[in-house]
Amino acid sequence: MNEQNISAQLRDIKPLLEIPDSSYYIYWGLIGFGLLLLIGILFFVAKRVWENRKINLAKGYLQALKDIDWEDSKKSAYEATHYARLLATDERKKELFSQLEPMLEKYKYKKEVDEIDEETRKYFNLYVQVADESI
Repeated sequence: MNEQNISAQLRDIKPLLEIPDSSYYIYWGLIGFGLLLLIGILFFVAKRVWENRKINLAKGYLQALKDIDWEDSKKSAYEATHYARLLATDERKKELFSQLEPMLEKYKYKKEVDEIDEETRKYFNLYVQVADESI
């Protein structure tokens, strides 16, 4: 009777059920989401740093234009052309630079040059003023 009781009890035991386990996929999904989030944050931080760097560079170029010493007209013409070209980023500054550049050209590429004339200085000062307003 004891044996019969045990076998009756064993018949009531059901086989193990397979429980679907998706923890592996959840784990890798969370890691992937975290990486995407980290990449997104790094992208926006790098973008902000790059934009601030551009602004700081433009301020540096403008300051270099303001600090030009006009005693040596040849060196001044080269510096003015270099920094003005770097600052010519929008249409108005590009147009002013295209008018200023030929004026500065006559003070470059020669061994001896005259002092920079008043009209060139006026155009240069106008360019600096426009660049100062846009930064």
